[in-house]
Amino acid sequence: MERYEVLPAALKEALMQKMKTDSPFWTLLGMELLDARKGWARMRLPFDRKLVHPMGIAHGGAIFSIADSAVAMALIGMVERGDAFVTVEMKLNYLLPFTEGEITAEARIIHQGTKTALGDVEVRNDRNELVAKGLATYMILKGGAPAKG
Repeated sequence: MERYEVLPAALKEALMQKMKTDSPFWTLLGMELLDARKGWARMRLPFDRKLVHPMGIAHGGAIFSIADSAVAMALIGMVERGDAFVTVEMKLNYLLPFTEGEITAEARIIHQGTKTALGDVEVRNDRNELVAKGLATYMILKGGAPAKG
């Protein structure tokens, strides 16, 4: 891991707790945030039969979800308080099937502007083999998410 600025302890603890209790989708899949810093994050997803498609391997959407979420967690400490962000584009290359054990996603923010950010992510299995490699673009929404209408 490159050197990334540590999040303030209170922010990191609040983030870790919020993702455990306030993210039903993460709970549904079984994703867990392991660590986060400004511009870097690491997450894990254990294999579970609920993630498989009829061929018996984890659905690509489960792998995509942890990759996308890891990039978001890497960005969270870099935006201003009160700002929101959303994925606007993501490309993920699948290299190996996910059929057992667990995968981890390690993400880095490689560019942040005022309106967009670009993140890089690697998903590896518990043998440290590259399962997927991705690149994600996020839109930064100053002042939070737009009103629903």
